[in-house]
Amino acid sequence: MKSSIPSHSTTIPKKSAPAQPATNSKHRINDMLATNRFGTFFGVSQKILDSVWQALTSPTGESVTYISMEIGADLDVFHPVRNKLLQLEITEHPDESINRFLRLFLQGPVKIPNYSGGLGILAGDTLKSFADCKIPVVGISLLYRKGYFSQMVDSKRGQVAWASQWEPENTPGLYLLHDPESPTQPLTIEVPFYDLQGTRSVAYAHLWLKMEISEGLDSFVPEILLDYQTPQSPPWIQDAAQHLYDSSSEKVKATQRRLLGTGVIPVMEALGITSRTIHLNEQHGVSVVLALITQLIEKKHGAQYEKKTTDHDILAAATEVAKRLVFTIHTPVMAGHDRFNISVYEDLINPFCKRILNLLALDEHNQSVYNFTAMAMKLNRATNSVSRLHKEVTQKQFPQYADKITAITNGVHHLTWTSDAKAELYDSFPELHSWRRDPSVFAGAEALHQNKKFRTYFEHAWRTDTKILVDYINQMLITHRNQRLATWIDPPNYLSYRSEGEAPLEHTTFTLGFARRFSTYKRADLIFEDIDRLTAMITENNWPVNFIYAGKAHPSDEPGQDLIRNILAVQEELYLKSHGLAKLVFIPGYDMHLAKMMVAGSHAWLNSPKRPLEASGTSGMKAAMNGVPNVSIMDGWWVEGYHEGRAGWKFGYEESVSPEHFSEQPSSLLYNEDSASFYTVFPEMLRLFYDPTRHDQYIDKCIANLTLNCPIFNTHRMAAEYVARYDLKLAPAVQQEMEKFRRLYCSDPSF
Repeated sequence: MKSSIPSHSTTIPKKSAPAQPATNSKHRINDMLATNRFGTFFGVSQKILDSVWQALTSPTGESVTYISMEIGADLDVFHPVRNKLLQLEITEHPDESINRFLRLFLQGPVKIPNYSGGLGILAGDTLKSFADCKIPVVGISLLYRKGYFSQMVDSKRGQVAWASQWEPENTPGLYLLHDPESPTQPLTIEVPFYDLQGTRSVAYAHLWLKMEISEGLDSFVPEILLDYQTPQSPPWIQDAAQHLYDSSSEKVKATQRRLLGTGVIPVMEALGITSRTIHLNEQHGVSVVLALITQLIEKKHGAQYEKKTTDHDILAAATEVAKRLVFTIHTPVMAGHDRFNISVYEDLINPFCKRILNLLALDEHNQSVYNFTAMAMKLNRATNSVSRLHKEVTQKQFPQYADKITAITNGVHHLTWTSDAKAELYDSFPELHSWRRDPSVFAGAEALHQNKKFRTYFEHAWRTDTKILVDYINQMLITHRNQRLATWIDPPNYLSYRSEGEAPLEHTTFTLGFARRFSTYKRADLIFEDIDRLTAMITENNWPVNFIYAGKAHPSDEPGQDLIRNILAVQEELYLKSHGLAKLVFIPGYDMHLAKMMVAGSHAWLNSPKRPLEASGTSGMKAAMNGVPNVSIMDGWWVEGYHEGRAGWKFGYEESVSPEHFSEQPSSLLYNEDSASFYTVFPEMLRLFYDPTRHDQYIDKCIANLTLNCPIFNTHRMAAEYVARYDLKLAPAVQQEMEKFRRLYCSDPSF
């Protein structure tokens, strides 16, 4: 049965592009080139570079240092400099040094595999919105030369992981900073450390700068990435810094956290960064407080501070340090909280830092463990969860800090996640004028619900996005089929073993998308709990369905990898019992580019975690940016984005939560109950999609996503709420813009 989406060709009316000033290419290029004492940078003017750097190094300290273990910002989903060059039709220049920049930005690699999933992608989206909104922020993270991991999937073995290989030296927008005193040498910082025998040591890091540039090239946020792969660093330091989230041992995990947190102050000092506020995006970099406390103590007692300092001095210094810190906690899941046995830190820190940790980080329930999440929760002036429901959960997990925990619901960077086809659509209607700069305009676009032209063009753009996704999948299936005799990897999809005539997916078929980290509480296989019931509703109504899955499990997470194997294992049964109507495909190699294709090309976005363990979830927000409705457990952001069913569907348990609901044990994951609930909702979704007399109701939900959720669940609004926590003195125009976003939506009415 075919979809009722119109199949005729429809052309979206295009606005004429604004006239470009008649300037030569040399002038235009010169306005995209800037230098300072750390190097030469491409993509912004000298004026912009100087103004950003001046704000970050101002004696007033009216800026923020944002610390995150991972930052995801691949250039194949948002690349404003390349887009500008293409718009200006600039492909070459007489100056070869400039030509190198042109080649890099037009043809260079687009992958920067320094993220694992939602946390890192959120960090990247956040910094992009800070750049768009002209908020003075600098990001700090680590540079992992072997990235997270690359994924291949075998039909029998499941996930196969190997190191990602990439070259920061040849990546556009990434710069090795120069030493101002010796410009031919890289800028190198010394990070005090202790080696594995407890002997004083030093780690050395080169500093890379990645520029998160606004779409208009009129602002940017620098990300400083610490590269410990230096000849001077001890081999064990170099090894620990190679892979994101290396969990080969507790010692390596602890070392990674120390390399991040302990490197923050040396970075700030080397670059002259004066931020009064330090934002911890999760607790991974919390060891920065050890350096901050030590600085205050040494200033008070001088060189003999270790002998003269009392416990009272340390606690008083910690109180002062806390005034500088803002902390965002992202998960209630135990695996996401850093706890280390004291013995792990025995030879990683000096005796004075051990005193600090013993006073501030001991787990109140286990005095042999340092609890760094609790330490971060304790030492800050503001703590926030990432959704309203997550606030309630976090308050129950940390009741001693309940009064200080507020909510700032996550968002996504709308320019990154809106597909080209949808962006062209939004550009074409006056109701959405300036949506690129100001996503709040969607809130005033209610008239689009009744605009027949918009509804028609929306479906045309959606069909384009679905065809892009389905064509990608079909080509992948062909490639896998052809590779069967050329590699030891068996194709992960049952359809690669069917004939070419049977295998292809149709883009008019209802397509359900699911892509995220494969962790047990996310229950990727939930909807396949009762294959007979699922296939019966499909065959009885002759409703074809594409189930499209993607995602990675951490290489050390065996239960998570089992979920991938479970998805692979049900493909054949699902296909045969549905007589070929239901096709389940797993796409290996999940990354931001694939995520963008999926959230734009799916007809509904599935989220099936056990409530209340999904603190926020952002993939569904990305779908909403494209008008794609969600079908989700009432967890995380969807509690706020559901809007009584106007923007999608809900299923599963949704009553009050209490500590007994926090368990991740297999017996507590509610598979039977929540899958049964999904089976009552799914037929209604398919009926609305396929029935021509009711299809308009489906489109109503799509457009409601645009008018209700796009104005709220974007990182511009989220940035505005963080600015209030930062207490920054901003330029009047910027402050006015932030106040507008805060008036539009308040994540925590009690704040």
